[in-house]
Amino acid sequence: MNYNSIITGLYYMLIYADGSVNEKEVASIKHMIKAEGLNEAEFNVQMRMLESKDKGILFSDCMIGLKKLTHEQQVRVVAWLCVVANADGFMERTEWQLIYKIYHKELNLPLNEIFTVQKELSKMIWEQSTLTIL
Repeated sequence: MNYNSIITGLYYMLIYADGSVNEKEVASIKHMIKAEGLNEAEFNVQMRMLESKDKGILFSDCMIGLKKLTHEQQVRVVAWLCVVANADGFMERTEWQLIYKIYHKELNLPLNEIFTVQKELSKMIWEQSTLTIL
């Protein structure tokens, strides 16, 4: 798995973690796609393909790939998950459990680094949103 497929797989798992897809979380993905230079059409195809994949296998595959990324990329992926989970103003318990499992149990990443990148990403999204309003 490469960076793009890892972030897509984890995003898929996150938005379905609480059993329902929130519109604000889905809307937040447009910012991630743009910021990460992902192809939106390819992203959407990958998301549809993930519907038939076993969630346990998907998680395992994502963790194997994530562990091969640089520390900075790992932090950025988890920070994006936090941004998406908070897009509706509240992080559901199941979303937090998934994120915690990834950053703490699987990768042992420092939470302060994730928060720093999350703030940068949130600021970037806010600035992009403000520019489109003007």
